[in-house]
Amino acid sequence: MNIALIAHDAKKELMVQFCIAYCRVLSQHNLLATGTTGKLVSEATGLPIQCFLSGVHGGDQQIAARIACNEIDLLLFFRDPISAKPHEPNEMNLLRLCDVRNIPIATNIATAEVLIHGLERGDLEWRNIVNPPQH
Repeated sequence: MNIALIAHDAKKELMVQFCIAYCRVLSQHNLLATGTTGKLVSEATGLPIQCFLSGVHGGDQQIAARIACNEIDLLLFFRDPISAKPHEPNEMNLLRLCDVRNIPIATNIATAEVLIHGLERGDLEWRNIVNPPQH
């Protein structure tokens, strides 16, 4: 499955720690991420990650385009709910696209843990029908 990772600055370390904790599960999937988040996670875990631009430079929009084309199966988007973001309308578009394409999304670590355990159990295998793996 294709899993996208995005984290606001205040949540990047949390994303890194989450990915370290679930490295075994994540290693069985294709990972994509915005630039800085992907670099930090890859350096900490050794996982191969396809990195796009940083979020403020349009990386979140690049991931949104993949979501619109139904090429992402799961989005882990650790958001900072406290600080206002200048590109927040893009984030709403990202969330809307996930709803349109029925893509599971976690915006915090609590939901991410539920989804990662579901992924591990095979609960998200229905995405392979919607988005067959490319060989």
